[in-house]
Amino acid sequence: MADGLLGPAEIRELAARLGVAPTKKLGQNFLHDPNTIRRIVAAAGLRPDDVALEVGPGLGSLTLGLVGAVAHVHAVEIDPILAAALPGTVTAAHLTVHPADALRVSGDRFDPAPTMLVANLPYNVAVPVVLHLLAELPTLRGGLVMVQKEVADRLTAGPGSKVYGVPSVKLAWYSEAKPAGKVPPAVFWPVPNVDSGLVAFTRREPPAGATRADVFAVVDAAFAQRRKTLRAALAGWAGGPAQAERVLLAAGVNPQARGESLTVGEFAAIAAAAKTSGHGGKLSPSGAQPEEVERLSKPFDGQAPIRDVTP
Repeated sequence: MADGLLGPAEIRELAARLGVAPTKKLGQNFLHDPNTIRRIVAAAGLRPDDVALEVGPGLGSLTLGLVGAVAHVHAVEIDPILAAALPGTVTAAHLTVHPADALRVSGDRFDPAPTMLVANLPYNVAVPVVLHLLAELPTLRGGLVMVQKEVADRLTAGPGSKVYGVPSVKLAWYSEAKPAGKVPPAVFWPVPNVDSGLVAFTRREPPAGATRADVFAVVDAAFAQRRKTLRAALAGWAGGPAQAERVLLAAGVNPQARGESLTVGEFAAIAAAAKTSGHGGKLSPSGAQPEEVERLSKPFDGQAPIRDVTP
């Protein structure tokens, strides 16, 4: 053990003592490299008075790094065995363990209120967890999360990128996000078949003029058929191609453009124009899911599936 952090031997010994075997169902890949822990804590830009929220602490590797850097740590762990064992591994008075599903926690659970999300997120729920917590916890000023590299690329992509899509736009609604480095598979147990990526984000004021629900409805409709022009892709949502074109023109958006070329501000302008004109908000008759949701719902290279469930 280096500087009180868990190494490979400590991780395996602790898992054996608890009778814990990592499961794909919970997306468990335990981090066991002290240098990576120190790198994450440093890259997060934490302040001594911050309250960190960690999701999926597992055996406590990152938790040990966080308790030395902030005023309080909230650790949300869905596995009851790991949640019960964590206070024994991380003996800190300013640690609160929450045996819960991060996708179902509400803001009133946490006291003191979290200011930073720092987590090695399970691959299978990374996107929905980040979006849910940003929606539930307006006190979060930002964070640093480790996710599957493919997901990191999508979360930080900008308009015009081939991987820009639903996760990119929805995270951009809440914050400015940027890639913060790559993490190799060898620092995990078990070793995953993919690289991981760090995503840093800083909260900002969302675009004005429309609610999050209205904007996200436009985003979902636009990317459900991303190869089509917005005039065609938004037809089901707007009540027809002609209505979609009128809304797009009112928003200052070219009806022949595609969703992958729009900023979150332009999506907000479309939602605002629809509200003013009385068009928009209908369910697509096809019920098609955005392409990103369908693709990310499938297991990637042997890993647990990634879901894009949005609050």
